Amino acid sequence: MRNPLESDRGFYYAVGLFTIGIFAAGLAALAAFGPGVGARELGGLVVGFLLFMLVYFVSIAVRRLEEGEDI
Repeated sequence: MRNPLESDRGFYYAVGLFTIGIFAAGLAALAAFGPGVGARELGGLVVGFLLFMLVYFVSIAVRRLEEGEDI
């Protein structure tokens, strides 16, 4: 079985998942140790991050289409 990190696509997906993990850990640390953050600010932060990750994963799909790879 081939290592998924040997391909560009696998590496980009791994980086995306690692970024999501770091963000989730940061949110957990903020909730546990940080000062009270308002729901509006937290909602804006999460929505902004989700939009960023959406663009990231769409760009991976577009790159694959440009190279002629199967989706």
